[in-house]
Amino acid sequence: MAFELKKLPYAYDALEPYIDAQTMEIHHGKHHAAYTNNLNAAVQGTALEGQSIEEILAKISAHPVAVRNNGGGFYNHNLFWEVMAPGGAKAPEGDLAKAINNSFGSYQNFKEAFTKAAITRFGSGWAWLVKQGDSLVISSTPNQDNPLMDLAEVKGIPVLGVDVWEHAYYLKYQNRRPDYVDAFYNVVNWDEVARRFKG
Repeated sequence: MAFELKKLPYAYDALEPYIDAQTMEIHHGKHHAAYTNNLNAAVQGTALEGQSIEEILAKISAHPVAVRNNGGGFYNHNLFWEVMAPGGAKAPEGDLAKAINNSFGSYQNFKEAFTKAAITRFGSGWAWLVKQGDSLVISSTPNQDNPLMDLAEVKGIPVLGVDVWEHAYYLKYQNRRPDYVDAFYNVVNWDEVARRFKG
């Protein structure tokens, strides 16, 4: 079964003013669509056809670079759209809040470390909040890599990710990546992050 580009769970302008509608439309309708189409082309007629994206990523080192780049792009963006929501930004609660406090000392410490990971990722990539057992760690990956991949430096289950490719923010923020990352916290869907943490 071919991988499909999911419809966004909100309108393109729903994350305004933090993420602009034009960026969302291009990011989802062009970039994510291209990763999806290229992933389907890369797996068609191979042993990977019919496998889930998680199964493919778990053994990504054995697969061609086109599968790595486009498979990562497909998965990462699916997560990205879902961990954002209009009117997000309420702080994490319950078990997720406890895990953040236990792992980082406080929510503020988490934000500082996550922001640092995002703004210091050289070139294109992602910053991640990653579940490892009952604890959480922060990492960043280049390009479209992610913590599910067997070649990731930090492995685990991504529960929150922010895209720091320039196409994610350049129309509105130009070279001001720190401003974009700061704005991202206003649209984080902590309910979805908590759901992913609960597993």
